[in-house]
Amino acid sequence: MNLGNLTTETRNQKTMALDTLSVKEVLTLMNQEDQKVPAAIQKVLPQIESAVKTIVDHLQAGGRLIYMGSGTSGRLGVLDAAECVPTFGTAPTLVQGLIAGGMSAMTVAVEGAEDSVELGRQDLVDLKLTAHDTVVGIAASGRTPYVVGGLDYAKSVGAATISLACNAHAVISDHAAIAIEVEVGPEVLTGSTRLKSGTAQKLVLNMLSTVSMIGIGKVYKNLMVDVKPTNEKLVERAKRIIVQATDCSATTAAKAFEDADQDVKLAIVMVLTDMSKDEAAQRLQRAKGFVRQAVN
Repeated sequence: MNLGNLTTETRNQKTMALDTLSVKEVLTLMNQEDQKVPAAIQKVLPQIESAVKTIVDHLQAGGRLIYMGSGTSGRLGVLDAAECVPTFGTAPTLVQGLIAGGMSAMTVAVEGAEDSVELGRQDLVDLKLTAHDTVVGIAASGRTPYVVGGLDYAKSVGAATISLACNAHAVISDHAAIAIEVEVGPEVLTGSTRLKSGTAQKLVLNMLSTVSMIGIGKVYKNLMVDVKPTNEKLVERAKRIIVQATDCSATTAAKAFEDADQDVKLAIVMVLTDMSKDEAAQRLQRAKGFVRQAVN
């Protein structure tokens, strides 16, 4: 292993005197470097598109979306998975994040965990991975053994495999059916891949989960109609979504919300079709959860 060959580990020539610069100068440099990330992602949109289509196909077949990585990469996967539950009303098992060393590694590094191929395999065995599932292996360096082990096991059971790295010609790319390589260049702080690399990974994961959820009917227009109203703020947001989706009054939205047992999507269909709760539910079921098809 020669980390010096990885772009993410090389020194950024623009920041060689980082410790001598003013706060403003460092912030300006960081901002300039961060602006390179969206442009790097734009270059790999075709691969991200292929990944989303694969994820949607497998979710529609009853599969799950599994992220796995170590360190920052693993934490970002866990974060994106956790956010799907309140945002899209998914079951906690539908989108899951695995981090090398287990959930304790979210806050405290577990030494050596990322170097274990077997641990990557075992974590997926424990999830009872099937051919319907999709595994996204995340590694800024593109060479993490934990991710390699997971991708190889996923491939062996027939699951879909996607890799996400921040270096070209990444090792994990050879272990996945779809390889996403976002080349962001050297970090401002040498080797600190929580910076541009982490930002790139977060943006790509945003795309994978959000567009996949659109693809399985979790969005109507640009509204998150499967949001779960689990607190006071989300209850008010849910009612506002009903108003925005239907152009009805706040009073009508509040009544439909309660009549639908606080199911936002169902309330929207009830208002737009003037149907009863049961009739709207049947219409939604026939439309496989897509509001637009249900109301049309």
